[in-house]
Amino acid sequence: MRDALSDLKRFYDLLDQLEQRVGGRRRLFECTGRLDWPHRGVYFFFEEGEQKTGSGEGPRVVRVGTHALTSGSKTKLWNRLSQHRGSARTGGGNHRGSIFRLLVGEALGNRDPAPGLESWGKGSSAGAEIRAHERAHERRVSTYLGAMPFLWLEVDDAPGAESIRGVIERNAIALLSGLTRSPVDPPSPGWLGHFSDREKVRHSGLWNQNHVDEPYSASFLDELEYRLLAV
Repeated sequence: MRDALSDLKRFYDLLDQLEQRVGGRRRLFECTGRLDWPHRGVYFFFEEGEQKTGSGEGPRVVRVGTHALTSGSKTKLWNRLSQHRGSARTGGGNHRGSIFRLLVGEALGNRDPAPGLESWGKGSSAGAEIRAHERAHERRVSTYLGAMPFLWLEVDDAPGAESIRGVIERNAIALLSGLTRSPVDPPSPGWLGHFSDREKVRHSGLWNQNHVDEPYSASFLDELEYRLLAV
């Protein structure tokens, strides 16, 4: 069996190097499309109050994501990040276009019940009346996600299921997940994810559902390091 602790330490060492190379973590609320974003990449989100406890010191990653994993997809990195952030003009957003928003919104609604949640997560689209009813909660989600620091790694390969971005995403999630083994860096007692309806979120300690119950291949760390050196 792989030594997950050693692999996690290496993973976070590489993220520390990435942070230095990109000039530090950013928060979604301060980001716009006018910043110098790479065309494609992988992103790593952190969360206030969530710290590593077994693999070292500092914040732990709570979500890993990428985009354009379907052949022919035109989605750029900023397109995906802006879907998570929501509208800078109104403060709202569309949780039906972002699973990250949907999951955080569910947990916020369970912890702090509010109007507009009856339709949350129902359907792939919604009419104007429903969206208006959900608007206040969408703003709560935007505020929460907007405060979360994140790092991004440029990996500008072609869209497709076998892209290197996909390899890094799924293996990083599998390495970080505490679903199938005792977590090295468990979530804090106050983590919002404890209020999620999703067992995979609660037990993985991540705002992810895909790949949290899969094994990882440590070779992705070599790929991560190789891509980091190109930044």
